[in-house]
Amino acid sequence: MRTELNKGLPIIRHTMASHDQEDELAMSSDELLQAQLELYNHCFAFVKSMALAAATDLRIADAIHLRGGAATLSDLAAETGIHPTKLSHLRRLMRVLTTSGVFSADVKASGGDAVFKLTRVSRLLVGAGGEHSRRRNLSPMVGVFVNPVAVTALFSIREWFTDETSAASSLFEVAHGCTRWEMIAKDAGDDRVFNAGMAADSCLSMEILLRECSGVFGSVGSSLVDVGGAHGTAAMAIAKAFPHVKCSVLDLPLVVAGAPAVDNLTFIAGDMFEYIPPADTVLLKWILHDWPDEDCIKILRQCKKAIPTRDAGGKVIIMDMVVGSAVSQQETVSKEAEVLFDVFMMYIDGIQREEHEWSKIFFEAGFSDYKITPVTGIRSIIEVYP
Repeated sequence: MRTELNKGLPIIRHTMASHDQEDELAMSSDELLQAQLELYNHCFAFVKSMALAAATDLRIADAIHLRGGAATLSDLAAETGIHPTKLSHLRRLMRVLTTSGVFSADVKASGGDAVFKLTRVSRLLVGAGGEHSRRRNLSPMVGVFVNPVAVTALFSIREWFTDETSAASSLFEVAHGCTRWEMIAKDAGDDRVFNAGMAADSCLSMEILLRECSGVFGSVGSSLVDVGGAHGTAAMAIAKAFPHVKCSVLDLPLVVAGAPAVDNLTFIAGDMFEYIPPADTVLLKWILHDWPDEDCIKILRQCKKAIPTRDAGGKVIIMDMVVGSAVSQQETVSKEAEVLFDVFMMYIDGIQREEHEWSKIFFEAGFSDYKITPVTGIRSIIEVYP
């Protein structure tokens, strides 16, 4: 009899636990509907990205700029070549983009045509006009982030998590059968999109960083090598700001072959995993977040071989994200951007690291110390010392 009672106890406890869980999940009608709204809003988040990409491809920001900073739907259609039969659809697209803050809209109380204007976000999508606008034009980066090959790879997350055969492959390899870098190497159009995006980011970020963090770059010594620097946009900015620094760029032979001739800048074809040319300072801008820890350690060991001792001024400058250290007036936006960017990087087996994760790879690579300087936005500068 006692045995039967004992056997029944777990069932009674399980039943009570189930009731407790049901109580916790119980919601009022209003709460259920609000939860449904939030869930659907998450599901539709990708539409904002698609709308942004469409607006960038259509050069809507340029159209508003060319109309003096204010344009109606008809103005936009005329400037972008949108067919008149699509005007109502353009209105729907612009409604998404104004709701999400990419553009603003002034609507007359009389019910007249809405007038669309630029916001601080869409000002970064203006490529028309003077040199000032072109230097801050991040339209090419939209093409890198909202890219069909990247988005397609992210659709394979479930398979990648659960399929044993894909354990050693990146999301990109699961979706496309090759690495991201292999696709870029064999697709000239994709290569142009990627390099244009990296150049656009460097153009804007280096303008700010050289101004706000002049002490970091003012102590680079007499020579600097930009590893993975593509066509040298970041190195050119440093060479211009500090003419006494001899700057060079190391990248793969295919990349270097397409680089322009630039005064005071030397291009070197090579592989960062095998050799980095000697310099007082090595720059790694948006490089290490592309690679898992073991590969980062290999790259950093090559960096350590290339630079002199700390007493002689040797250091590595890393421009990358340190998750959790962002300095921004919009803290919620910064945190969300950090974690979204981190999951985005999974598509190539990359990672956005927290400080303890950076520290681990620095010390395993043989470095003795580092210093993190957070910058407004989501990027930080990390100085790593041998």
